[in-house]
Amino acid sequence: MNKPLLSILIICLNLLVVFSQNITVDETYTAQDLIQNVLFSNSCTSASVSNVSVSGGNFGTPEKSWGYFNSNGSSFPFQEGIILSTGKVTNAVGPNTFLSDDNASNWGGDSNLNQALNINNSTNATIIEFDFIPTGNIVSFDYIFASEEYHGNAPCTYSDGFAFLLKEVGTANYQNLALIPGTNIPVKVTTVHAGIPGSCLPENAEYFDQYNDASSPINYNGQTVILNAQANVTAGTTYHIKMVIADEGNFRYDSAIFLRGGSFDFGTYLGNDRTFANRNPVCFDEYLTLDATEIGTATYKWFFNGTPIPGETNPTLNFSPPYSSLMNGTYKVIINEGGLCEKKGEINLDFSEAVTINQTSYTKCDDDGVKNGVTYFNPIDIVNIKSNLFTNLPNYYSVELFKNPTDTTPIAIPFFNNIAYSDVIYAKITNSNCFNPIPINITVNTFIINTPNVTINICEEDNIILQAEQGFTYLWSTGEITSSITVNTQGTYTVDVIGTYDCSATQTFTVSSSEKATITNIIINDLSINNSAEIVVTGNGIYEYSLNGTNYQSSSIFSNLEGGEYTVFVRDINGCGITTMPFYILDYPKYFTPNNDGYNDSWKIEDLEKRGFQASIIYIYDRYGKLLKQIAPLGQGWDGTFNGAILPSTDYWFVLELTNGKTIRGHFALKR
Repeated sequence: MNKPLLSILIICLNLLVVFSQNITVDETYTAQDLIQNVLFSNSCTSASVSNVSVSGGNFGTPEKSWGYFNSNGSSFPFQEGIILSTGKVTNAVGPNTFLSDDNASNWGGDSNLNQALNINNSTNATIIEFDFIPTGNIVSFDYIFASEEYHGNAPCTYSDGFAFLLKEVGTANYQNLALIPGTNIPVKVTTVHAGIPGSCLPENAEYFDQYNDASSPINYNGQTVILNAQANVTAGTTYHIKMVIADEGNFRYDSAIFLRGGSFDFGTYLGNDRTFANRNPVCFDEYLTLDATEIGTATYKWFFNGTPIPGETNPTLNFSPPYSSLMNGTYKVIINEGGLCEKKGEINLDFSEAVTINQTSYTKCDDDGVKNGVTYFNPIDIVNIKSNLFTNLPNYYSVELFKNPTDTTPIAIPFFNNIAYSDVIYAKITNSNCFNPIPINITVNTFIINTPNVTINICEEDNIILQAEQGFTYLWSTGEITSSITVNTQGTYTVDVIGTYDCSATQTFTVSSSEKATITNIIINDLSINNSAEIVVTGNGIYEYSLNGTNYQSSSIFSNLEGGEYTVFVRDINGCGITTMPFYILDYPKYFTPNNDGYNDSWKIEDLEKRGFQASIIYIYDRYGKLLKQIAPLGQGWDGTFNGAILPSTDYWFVLELTNGKTIRGHFALKR
């Protein structure tokens, strides 16, 4: 970076510091002044304050760990108030450019704070405490918590502590008012912060305001939003409050409480909010009175959602049924005790309207596939049960179903009934405590048919009738509504048979198509020791095979066949027809007897011409390989002689040269 540019940047940063408005602090106020004239500045009861005391760090200088602050025209949310710190309050003045990290000799912690926060090592405690007598039954004030520990990943682990401890004078136990709204969790850095990537998740981040940079009017790294401490009290009774802040473990990284000036106020407690969100609205048959009565002379004005309620100037505001949702809202009373002294009371009320129960029974068919009286109730069933339960359910009511009347978790959806054929569940209006659980009787009906599934076959180009169980109403997967349909193609057909109680059962028809076989080839292995034939077919069917038309086999191969003519029969097992084809098995005689008796006097291979082998040549040899005879398939064969001489009984060999190029060799016997 060049020097001119660096100089400009430094000047701009200095101007930012010089011209930014920061808070101011004043350490000259006494503790009595801070409480009576600052914290109670807008209260009509400051005279009720007594026994004010303050303690903090002894720095050996006039500097203190407590004092008065003023926003000084800055962006700090409070115009003025009290600051209590674990360091010097002078270090609280912005901008946030250095670490406030003070300590003082013999600066200890506080046992009451330790007990309230469940710790044992507080140190550097600053305390301001006093007695007061409330004129109303609510005490409240505003505050902001700020800390140097809002840096890096420290909020995941480290935090100073503070508490606003209240008790009735003469009693022993304090209650801590410095809590996260609606909880018992103390406000600390570790309980109120944004998420720290890689270290921890957000904690009550809605109550964390911001991390502070060099433009901040206070010298702390982060701060909460404006929080309100509040407690119920008894008017006219003396209370003691102890406001304390301290470091935890060691003095490092200071923190501070900023109390808004004039915010310590007494109000009238009208009761806890009665809302649907809190599940405690005013019930439809309930009479309610809001009582703001004060001791002594006072005037009253009642408001609804900020608008005065005409004619309502009494100490009480009464409500009686019937109620309407138009009455839901915020009710406030302003009590004037004379002059400028006013107290306020406020309550949020929602009103339940009466409902009329319509239908407390629900019937469903057992349609989960198992006809046992136990079935599932899907989201549509749940909607139907709820929508039919009341005739006039207001849309702001939330209705849920429960297995038992005392259950707090609604039934899971879908759910199964536990008792076959019947059960009881309970409906509750969950955002109102004005209604008892409503029992709902569940009935599960079943309808069963005798033949739910059928498998059937048809031949191609034929029709078949699919007949459902009769006597009911029907809806087929084809859209037809008769008890039977006619089909001619294979496939799966279903019909919903609607019977008693309008329940249905599904019947399934699986239709398989068959056709007559086509014989495409017969693979013959003959002129061998084991003659065989394999029948090759095509077609959409399951086939059986026979050589006599009577005895069938599932195998397409026939073995150990003798020579001769055969006819193969191929039939579809579903009755869709029989196909036939002739074939021939060739074989040679294993012996011959040339004795001129007219039977088996010559040796030849029959039927070669039937296979187209009539042009084949047959050679006959003796055992030594001497050619004795060449014969033709259509000739007379060999008579057992050679050059007119009778050959002896023995084995002779042949070679058959087929016209397809195949050569067959074998032997046979000559017997005399």
